[in-house]
Amino acid sequence: MNLSFFDQFTSPCLLGIPLILLSMLFPALLLPAPDNRWITNRLSTLQLWFSHLITKQLMTPLNKGGHKWALILTSLMMFLLMINLLGLLPYTFTPTTQLSMNMALAFPLWLATLLTGLRNQPSISLGHLLPEGTPTPLIPALILIETTSLLIRPLALGVRLTANLTAGHLLIQLISTATTALL
Repeated sequence: MNLSFFDQFTSPCLLGIPLILLSMLFPALLLPAPDNRWITNRLSTLQLWFSHLITKQLMTPLNKGGHKWALILTSLMMFLLMINLLGLLPYTFTPTTQLSMNMALAFPLWLATLLTGLRNQPSISLGHLLPEGTPTPLIPALILIETTSLLIRPLALGVRLTANLTAGHLLIQLISTATTALL
């Protein structure tokens, strides 16, 4: 069987069914059943403690006005943690190694941040488009350059994240292949 190093990024299938669906449905088994009590067993206690820990770590640097984003940020962090940990299981696939997944998460969050900044503090947000002390003839060109830079940012960061994850997986694959070949 002759495989390339990039075959590790294809989604594994069993009987024509992608195993990523099974691995993404697996965390639902960890969710507690509905009950009239908040904490029913040790698993629920552990889940509540873990989500409280993540929320506390995310919200500590923010002021009180930013705490309204606690639910979306905590759920995003737990989602990313869960799918990346599930990618460590054999015969599964890490979705964050795909550019489409990274862009689907990056673009709406970038747009929400940009629009929130423009709505709440328009002069400060627009002030980032022009550095202080810029000579007058350079102002139109710098505004165009900074606007282009702002619009390209989610694409550039998504490509960098995907490339770093892919490089890390390829490095692990190369080292494991070399180790087995040497043995």
